Amino acid sequence: MTIQFEQTCPIFRIFDIEKAKDFYIGFLGFTLDWEHRFADGMPLYMQVSRAGLTLHLSEHHGDGSPGANIFVRMQGVEEFHREVNARGYRYMRPGIEDAPWG
Repeated sequence: MTIQFEQTCPIFRIFDIEKAKDFYIGFLGFTLDWEHRFADGMPLYMQVSRAGLTLHLSEHHGDGSPGANIFVRMQGVEEFHREVNARGYRYMRPGIEDAPWG
């Protein structure tokens, strides 16, 4: 059997659930797929997705590293850029950079 990797699912550490939802769902346009807590008062672990990209967001200590980044290859970057900038998110106005790696 040939080895084949299917998909990568990055885990990002979050510290404020409402701010994380505002950013990933409100600004970037992801959909909340599910949320999980082992019990009331425990850290939240959730999944968001959009157009084939899945991200896990976690309040758990040790999951992800604050300030971590990922590189995502995509089609339609100009359309996505127009869409997110039209939302007027007060904390970010991303641009488009042309770089040798994509």
